[in-house]
Amino acid sequence: MFDDALRQLLALRFGNPHSLLGAHFANGELFFRVYRPDARQVRAHVAGKVVPLSARAEFPGIFEGRTPSPGPAPYELELEFEQGSSREKDPYAFMPTLGPADLHFVGEGRHRRLWDRLGAHPLVHQGVAGTAFVVWAPNAEGVSLVGDFNFWDGRRHPMRSLGASGLWELFVPGVGNGQRYKFQIFPRGGAPFLKADPLAFRTEPPPLSASVVHGLGQYKWGDERWLQARRQLDASRAPMSVYEVHLGSWMRAPDDGHRSLTYRELAPKLAAHVTALGFTHVEFLPVAEHPFGGSWGYQVSGYYAPSARFGTPDDFRFLVDTLHQAGVGVIVDWVPGHFPRDAFALGRFDGTALYEHEDPRKGAHPDWGTLIFNFGRNEVRNFLVANALFWLEQYHVDGLRVDAVASMLYLDYSRKEGEWVPNQHGGRENEEAIGFLRELNDTVHALFPDVHVMAEESTSWPRVSRPTRDGGLGFTHKWNMGWMHDTLSYFQKDPIYRQHHHHQLTFGLVYAYSENFVLPLSHDEVVHGKGSLLNKMPGDEWQKMANLRALYSWMWAHPGKKLLFMGGELGQWSEWNHDGSIDWHLTGQERHAGLMKLVSRLNALYRSEGALFETDFWPQGFQWVQADAASDNVYLFVRRGRNAWREIVCVANLTPLVREWRVGVPGGGWWAEILNSDATEFGGSGVVNAPRKAEHKPWDGQPASVVIRLPPLGVSWLAPIDEPASAKVVTSPAP
Repeated sequence: MFDDALRQLLALRFGNPHSLLGAHFANGELFFRVYRPDARQVRAHVAGKVVPLSARAEFPGIFEGRTPSPGPAPYELELEFEQGSSREKDPYAFMPTLGPADLHFVGEGRHRRLWDRLGAHPLVHQGVAGTAFVVWAPNAEGVSLVGDFNFWDGRRHPMRSLGASGLWELFVPGVGNGQRYKFQIFPRGGAPFLKADPLAFRTEPPPLSASVVHGLGQYKWGDERWLQARRQLDASRAPMSVYEVHLGSWMRAPDDGHRSLTYRELAPKLAAHVTALGFTHVEFLPVAEHPFGGSWGYQVSGYYAPSARFGTPDDFRFLVDTLHQAGVGVIVDWVPGHFPRDAFALGRFDGTALYEHEDPRKGAHPDWGTLIFNFGRNEVRNFLVANALFWLEQYHVDGLRVDAVASMLYLDYSRKEGEWVPNQHGGRENEEAIGFLRELNDTVHALFPDVHVMAEESTSWPRVSRPTRDGGLGFTHKWNMGWMHDTLSYFQKDPIYRQHHHHQLTFGLVYAYSENFVLPLSHDEVVHGKGSLLNKMPGDEWQKMANLRALYSWMWAHPGKKLLFMGGELGQWSEWNHDGSIDWHLTGQERHAGLMKLVSRLNALYRSEGALFETDFWPQGFQWVQADAASDNVYLFVRRGRNAWREIVCVANLTPLVREWRVGVPGGGWWAEILNSDATEFGGSGVVNAPRKAEHKPWDGQPASVVIRLPPLGVSWLAPIDEPASAKVVTSPAP
């Protein structure tokens, strides 16, 4: 039996190497056994004595020896090789680095701080510095650790199984930050293969795929003022204007091979740009490590590691820290629905469908060629929920935008008849994914009540952004994909045809308060031949720019939080190229510079006028004044905040004609144009209006009215003001 165990050990398919290797005390003697097939001679140094260990010919690589001893004692190994010698601590002299409570919570799928135990952790254990390695591979017959520290030889470091938990563990003395490693998995009945650490905190830059040891406690944050302010903020009544960024293509270094900027290079430049434009938040396309750059980060291989393309984890912390200290929040896209099939990553991790479903009708995504997480498995849900908490705690991010939620909610998503498996009730709803999303949101809200969790959900699934206690999914926000499609469809049409599509700008208000919506003009709308936002607009260059200014002015006045993808602020002509940069040269051209001034003004007014953000999610904050002027392509509405007196009237004239128009306003007194998208400073033609005193002439259901000139392809915002110092009432004939 003992010899059989040794044979299994030498085959690296033995789950308890510590029972055979190391030092064992019995009957007044210390017995040493070492497995080092690369060594010629081995000696143990213990209590001032040198104990030679003899090789066992029938078990190549096994060395054994004994010495009298009053009890267990610390020791070191001296090893001689063909080309030198070394003196080392024995990894098999150490107790496990996990305790019973860890094993219990991992087994139940309730270890909320999974990253504290799994992965690679530099630490001092039993008075010795080294790194503790832990990986979940419950169906493996054996697991070995390979890396720079053992010449990638799995015979040097077989790991021990921690029983029913499915965890494998090993503490390796002397290993520290920067060492590369992987796990060698020995599946039952199959050949071994290498896997990267699912909880690696750092990786090699792709296309390399090794994990890298990296301690988490090294960075010194400077954003406590930001975090304190975030805790005191009522986010539902606060402005949120988001600048969406792809890290690799926001800005490049033309003098250095046109490479992407690093996290540290990006930090001051991005912070300055975003603050100049007045955005409240930056949203990064997925930051987690991914093998294929063309996936933009939406096919994640390293869920706990910021992409090494741009620097180290601490470099990414520096980027977040810099933005926070500049007063800018950080949201990251997060992809818990699916993962790529790359051989080094999560797929069939221990030789079985561990993170995914075995049945391809449930475990394979037909559109993206990826694998779908098995949300019915406790450990998989734990891996993902803990990952969300990890980004919030370790990187201080202010929110997660959850990608592709619709693909998670429906078992038949993008599948034909016969290609999917109904739920236990015969329906198409993925009840396991629904349970996971509710668990995710409840856990995040309990531990981080001041952060956002946004759903990119493209269907009419109800109550996405409502609490789970009320039957919702528990998200704080939902992307309003319907608004985006209808609005872009309308603005892409020639103004002569817009009268027949008037409803595309009014229909969104029918459901605007069914969810807490974000209005997204995201990266998805400017790729794959869709053209840039500017090129979507009809007409000549002047009309395209006017339409785009009108679109932004309409969007910023509309109920809902705002999101604009990088490059949109410049009005670039080309669609987004993830291998390039946005068109910074356009900032030197008058009309494009004017568009940037408009975006900056929109954000400044949006953040200062409570009527534009305080009641985004309450119908009392919006009222149509004129929604039926289809033949003229004119729209009027009122936004109201907590201060009912300070109301904003939005007037949109989406034809290239200048019109005289009587505008119903909610009260008398003086009204001024606080924004006009046609102003010359924004690149417009200058059809603007001086302050006007309202006439006590009811109009469109409002108690008073003013007559103004509507700018061509333009949007005006009117607000009440105190009487001007040199009041001169400006009037024009009533239309």
